[in-house]
Amino acid sequence: MRKTTPLVALALAAGLFLAACGDDGDSSTGDAAATGSGNDCTADKTLADGKLTIGTGNPAYSPWVENDAPESGEGFEAAVAYAVAEELGFAKENVTWVRTTFDEAIQPGTKNFDFNLQQYSITDERKKTVSFSDPYYTSNQAIVGFADSKAAGATSIADLKDLKFGAQAGTTSLDFITEVIAPSSEPFAYDDNAGAKAALEAKQVDAIVLDLPTAFYVSAVEIEGTKVIGQFPANAGTGADEFGLVFDLENPLVECVNTALAALKDGGELAAIEKQWLSDKTGAPVIATE
Repeated sequence: MRKTTPLVALALAAGLFLAACGDDGDSSTGDAAATGSGNDCTADKTLADGKLTIGTGNPAYSPWVENDAPESGEGFEAAVAYAVAEELGFAKENVTWVRTTFDEAIQPGTKNFDFNLQQYSITDERKKTVSFSDPYYTSNQAIVGFADSKAAGATSIADLKDLKFGAQAGTTSLDFITEVIAPSSEPFAYDDNAGAKAALEAKQVDAIVLDLPTAFYVSAVEIEGTKVIGQFPANAGTGADEFGLVFDLENPLVECVNTALAALKDGGELAAIEKQWLSDKTGAPVIATE
């Protein structure tokens, strides 16, 4: 029988210890999970090792982000972002926020974020320059105007033809005005929703088009005297928006995030976040498109 030296014995003991520990032994992916710096799928796929960099608007508005402070996790998209991050294995302290304009994030070129969310509708045109996750929210388009405006009482597309409309440039809301409502005068396009809201408040336009949750917030909190004139059915042209997280084109992190979103949907967490921040937002009458 071969004699076992102390050095060999020590090596054997170490091997037995690692075997017993399995994935909890000296494993870089195990260490990452333990420290909240990602999981197996995200390894080597984020901009900063062990960190997740998330982009949002500048500023970011309620109900998507409360008080322009995404790091608080308050607001629908801020809460979704942190839920995805947690599902990916990132602790809150390992999440970093950056700001971009709406258009900047979907332009070609290198990104300063791992993913960006600011109500980006998934469209074939945008897929030419960026990649999208699976949808995390679906919303209808809606019209906001003053309660005593020409828009008030509209029940069909025909009632809207002679109105002056405004919307944020580059959005499906603006596309909806031109393609579905098709008013007699060209709609006004603004750099952001703030510009569109200012135009409505100054009564430079009769109405603006927004996604439904934002429309309710604008009418209830931001512009006194306005109301949600109506919402459009989901099958009305570009009426139903599916919002997706935006990534650099062909980013391998998309697969990881889609797995995380599927888990959040299956577990009911995504629905709970929607209920908390966007619940009961469906009281507006439906405007007929036929």
